[in-house]
Amino acid sequence: MLNEPGLPAVVAGVTQSRLAEAASRGDREAFGRLVLEHALTARRVAYSVLGNWDEAEDVVQDAALAAWQAVERYDPARSFRPWFLRIVANASLDQLRRRRVRKAEPLTEAEPHRGPMPDHEAERAVLRDHLDRALATLPERQRIAVTMFDVEGLSHAEIAQSLGVPEGTVRSYVFHARRALRRVLSSVMEGTP
Repeated sequence: MLNEPGLPAVVAGVTQSRLAEAASRGDREAFGRLVLEHALTARRVAYSVLGNWDEAEDVVQDAALAAWQAVERYDPARSFRPWFLRIVANASLDQLRRRRVRKAEPLTEAEPHRGPMPDHEAERAVLRDHLDRALATLPERQRIAVTMFDVEGLSHAEIAQSLGVPEGTVRSYVFHARRALRRVLSSVMEGTP
């Protein structure tokens, strides 16, 4: 059974450090348990880059396979999460580059949604749409950093390790991303009744 967020890093009585040690020696079950522990965060990071949940799920699966193939390079003395999220972030950026090269247009639904949505869900959908659009205006690294920091709760140090940049650079990414998001969202909110 996986842990709830904020609880000690113990998975079915086994610490993450022991799982990491076993995974680094090629233990598939230990590796799988570690990936499952961080799968939701990984999907959110991938979504922050790609803006599509299905594509994010595919990228996380590809990243998990790539991580397994590179597990001998993993240092179990370090946290598994930043190492894995770095692979996810890089795989997401690679997928985004491939998408831009292909310039594929997404298929639209043939039939529109039927039935009215409750007011509060409609407002949440509009706000989410504005937030997604605002996030899309950010440079990729800023978008990843602010998502990892504000949504996933990773520390600046963990994000720096995940992105392979200095911690000060991560602080700058988050600062500039927040400032840009405030500017875009405030202009949108001023235009609403």
